[in-house]
Amino acid sequence: MRAPDEEEEIEKSAAPLIEHLIELRQRLIWAIGAFFVAFLVCFYFAKQIFNLLVIPFKWATDWAGLPTDKVDLIYTAPQEFFFTQIKLAMFGGLVLAFPMIATQIYKFVAPGLYRNERRAFLPFLIASPILFLIGAALVYFFFTPMVMWFFLSMQQVGPDTDVQISLLPKVSEYLGLIMTLILSFGLVFQLPVVTTLLARVGLLSSEALVSKRKVMIVVAFVVAAVLTPPDPISQIGLALPTILLYEIGIWCARMVERKREEEAQAAANASSGADGAAS
Repeated sequence: MRAPDEEEEIEKSAAPLIEHLIELRQRLIWAIGAFFVAFLVCFYFAKQIFNLLVIPFKWATDWAGLPTDKVDLIYTAPQEFFFTQIKLAMFGGLVLAFPMIATQIYKFVAPGLYRNERRAFLPFLIASPILFLIGAALVYFFFTPMVMWFFLSMQQVGPDTDVQISLLPKVSEYLGLIMTLILSFGLVFQLPVVTTLLARVGLLSSEALVSKRKVMIVVAFVVAAVLTPPDPISQIGLALPTILLYEIGIWCARMVERKREEEAQAAANASSGADGAAS
């Protein structure tokens, strides 16, 4: 049951509909403004950012035993590289502006939450971008070089063959590959956050997660096959962390349930102590 002082706190924070709409407009302006500024910054440095994203490709060429003094990428339409830079700026702007966007969302919904609900929500607001960055770093430093090395190994080059087949990626397709992998891993790394939140609100239990473990393993490989390029390295590389994160989610759900039981026991002990004192 919610305490009367918490009910009073919510009543004090209640506002007419027009005030909520004004508040929503203000939060949207801040969020869109942050995204627009981040977009402009990323577009100004789009070529440098793209060159930074090509570094894993250089690592892959080194692993494949190919010359690494330069890496060739092409574009086959006059406007292709321009629109690739716009897409890159939008993606980078969203990543850079996410803390501000998340803060504005939290500030909008926080007045409607109780004090204990705000305290419970804040750790997840911090953990979510950190886990996303961990997934993105895993893509950048390991899986992208592995995937590109796999594709480079299919080349048919050298003096011993009459047919020369070499990989010349298009700038748009290479960026699309990087963005797909980063988004896939970044979203999968949110699994512990989602399971913990659902466990906190009572919509999910650790027993239910354990009972669905075998199904989850199959779903992890199916989702990995859909989200990643059609190569075994990236598919297995996404499926295995998904299964590991699912196990971490089970552990987090158990921790939430244990804490809830401890709080319920403490409340019961306090209630019995107050009844004993009154009698």
